[in-house]
This record gives sequence, structure tokens and C-alpha cells, in this order.
Amino acid sequence: MSTTTATPVNRLKKDAVGLVGVIFMAVATAAPITAMTGNVPIVISAGNGLGVPAGYLFATAVLTIFSVGYTAMAKHITAAGAFYGYISHGLGQVAGMIAGLLATMAYVVFEASIIGFFAYSAHDTFKSLAGVDIHWLWFAFLGLALNAILAYFDINLTAKVLGVFLVTEILMLGLTATVTLFHGGGPDGLMAETLNPAGAFTVTGMDVGAVGLGLFMCFWSWVGFESTAMYGEESRNPKKIIPIATLVSVVGIGLFYTFVSWMTVAANGAASPKIAAEKFAGIFFDPTEQLIGPWAVTLFKILILTGSFACAMAFHNCAARYLYAMGRENLIPGTARTLGATHPVHGSPHVAGFVQTAISVVLVLAFFFAGMDPYVHMYTLLAVLGTLAILVVQTMCSFSVIGYFHVRRKHPETASLWRTLLAPLIGGLAMAYVILLLFQNQEAAAGAASKSALFTAIPWIVVALALLGLVAALYLRTRHPARFAIIGRIVLEDTTERDPISVSTGAQ
Repeated sequence: MSTTTATPVNRLKKDAVGLVGVIFMAVATAAPITAMTGNVPIVISAGNGLGVPAGYLFATAVLTIFSVGYTAMAKHITAAGAFYGYISHGLGQVAGMIAGLLATMAYVVFEASIIGFFAYSAHDTFKSLAGVDIHWLWFAFLGLALNAILAYFDINLTAKVLGVFLVTEILMLGLTATVTLFHGGGPDGLMAETLNPAGAFTVTGMDVGAVGLGLFMCFWSWVGFESTAMYGEESRNPKKIIPIATLVSVVGIGLFYTFVSWMTVAANGAASPKIAAEKFAGIFFDPTEQLIGPWAVTLFKILILTGSFACAMAFHNCAARYLYAMGRENLIPGTARTLGATHPVHGSPHVAGFVQTAISVVLVLAFFFAGMDPYVHMYTLLAVLGTLAILVVQTMCSFSVIGYFHVRRKHPETASLWRTLLAPLIGGLAMAYVILLLFQNQEAAAGAASKSALFTAIPWIVVALALLGLVAALYLRTRHPARFAIIGRIVLEDTTERDPISVSTGAQ
């Protein structure tokens, strides 16, 4: 049965966003235009080459299988902490604390990472299009300030802003891809053979490549899709909306990525690996200019800028909700009134949002004073760090589904051989394989930034946070069992528990 905590909890604004809004925020976090222009050239030039569409098809299949179990949990557990709550319920509070710290760290650094890409793109765009040379640091501060302001208000405002940016970037990517399709492809036709699933595991079209790097970059393109569950407490009918939004996001993003990468290869032909190595994003810009016109290239560059800002904004919201979810449990006395507070009018986690902005400012300044590049270092290193942490948490989440439904035997009406046992098992093992790919190819993924001390420290940062979570959970279990019991357990079980003075811990 449900229990009630002694500490009142400030709830996020209920019924603030619908299905479309949740999908917009999840897809914006995955950042299609940033993922395509930033990752596809690497896969084509240094990964599995012409097999990039097959790589995205494989990633789509794996992440869809992962989502089967993930959405089964979402049907019964609605929590702003998402992974934090799921893993706590499925694997226990110790694992939940470890996952909570890792996930929080990942989303916290993701905002600064994407802001680095945004600042780099803004500096380059203003200089090339307007002849104005503004230092990247000012664009970084502008992006962080706008994120803080927008996140302060109702989540529905953020959803609308993200929706506009998202639609425009998808239209741009889709326009070039569709024109290429109707044009019959490029010099070598449509190259349908690049969709052969075997291409995901072989290097094609070039002499030297790394299949592991190619697959990892494909999976990297999805980071953020799982954020749908974070908005459960603010969505209408979360038990229905979150599973639908998650599957739509995964499958929709996957099919779109596959189509765009296929048409990008087709537009450039068999020489795609060489072109990608020499021109990088030119594999997108050159066909766009040839098939549509120079104006489209200019628009393309502007939308890369707005798309990266939308992505940073989405990650800001994710980080704020994780900080809020952990703060409201009051594991550290006083955090329920600070990090766990919500705005009395907008219902937003405004304090957690401002704390997230402060952390991002510190990270940006640290890279600036270290003389590091916003793209080569800040974007890449923080992205690799966050991605490693999220992949570990996703793996834990897969096994937590099995723990919740089959070990703890919760909700037998939902438990099934495929949905809550085989699918999570396959998804968990596949996620573990992707982590292995990251370790095997992290130097290639980081590029020039792999020579920095931070790159060497990345695995140790993740290990240190996991150990911190382990020690903190064991300490609370020994010295403060009441606090330990609530780790990851504040959830919204049903609509009758939206009362801000009553909190369900999900204990049944």
C-alpha cells in the first residue's frame, strides 16, 4: 500500500503538457539536425562508411526493444526522476542512488556540451553570414540565460518554443532528403544496397574504418529520447501518454535518421567517405546547394544554430527535473525547500533550474580559462562523459524491469515473457555492448580532445560517482533508514495523489 512522507513535497504543474508537447521535448533533446550533421560525417568517414543507414536501422531495432520494457515501467511508475525512480523500484534503493547520481550528472553536463556546439556554431554563422566576429563565450552566456528564463515559466511555453525549432530543423533535413529521393539520388543512383542490415557490421566503401565507432555514433544520436518519462508528472494522463511518446520518439527518430543518412549517402555517391573526410558537413551542404539552391544552405546553417539551442534547452529541462527529483526527497536536509521547490504560479522546478544554469556557467568558464575550444573540447568531452553515464543507467534500467516485474513480482497483469523479460534482457545486453563500443572507440569519438586530461579522467569520473552513490546509500541505510527507504520512491501513482501535501513512495 502507499505510504506518506513526513516532508511536504511541492509538485510540478499538473496537466501542463500533452502528447505532442512531450514528443517535441524528447525529439528536441535527441537534436536531429545536430545528430545528423555532427555524427553522420564521422560514421561515413571513419566508421562503417556507406553502411551508415544500416547502422541507424540496427540502432532503431535495439532501442525499440529497450523501449518495450521501459514503457512497461512507465505504465505503473510516474516520476520526474525517470531512471532514478525506475531503477530504485526494480533493483532497490542502492542501485537507484547510483543511477540517480549518474543520470543527474549526465544531463547536467549535456547542457554545457550542447551550449559549446551552439556557441561555436553561432560564432561561425555570424562571422560567415554577417561579417561580425563575436567571441563564442558571449553566445554561450546568451544561450544559458535564455534557457534559464524559459525554464522558469510553465513547461508548456518551453514545449511550444522547442516545437517551432524542431519542426523547422526536421523540415530542412527532410527537404534535402526528399528532393534527393525524387531526383533519383546522386552520381550512383539511390544506392538501396546501403540499407542491407549487414552493412551495420562491415566497413564498406573505404579501405579503413571502425565498425564499433560507427555503431556507437549511431546510438549517440538518440541520447535524450528517454526524457519522455521525466515529464510524466506534468503531462495529461501520463500512464497513456508516456509509453506512446517514448515509442513514437524512438521509432520516429530512427526511421527519420535512416532515411536522411541513406539520402545523404545517395546524394554524394560512392565517394561519400572521401567527401565526408574532406568536407565534413559539406556532405549535407553541397547536395543542398546543388538540388535546392544557395539560399537553402544559408537556412541550413541557421537551423543548425537554432536546433542546437533547442537541444540545450531540452537538456536544461531534463537536468532541472533530475535535480528537483533528488532534492525533493530531502536526503540532504534542506534540499526539499530549495532544489525540491516548485514555482507557486508556473509549477516549474525554478530553483533547480537556476542551480543547473549556475553549474553550466562554471563549466563554460572552466573550459574558457583552460583555453579549450567550445566544439573540439567542451562539446565533445562533455558529450562522451554524459553518454557513458547514460548508457550505464540505461543498462541498469533494462535489468530493473526484470527485477520489478519478475523478481519483486509487481503488477502481474502487465508482466509477460516478451515485454518484461526477454525484451529488457536483450535491450540490457545490447546497451552493455554499446558501452563496450564506447570504451573501444572513445579516443576516435573524442578526436583531437582525446589528448586532454579530462578525456583520461572520464571513466574514472563515472566510477567515482557510482562509488559515491553506493557509499551514500549504504550510509543512509545504516544511519537514516527512513531517508534510505524513500530513495527514488516519490512517484505519482495516480491522479488522486496530485495533492502537494501527500506523496506516494510507491511502496506496494
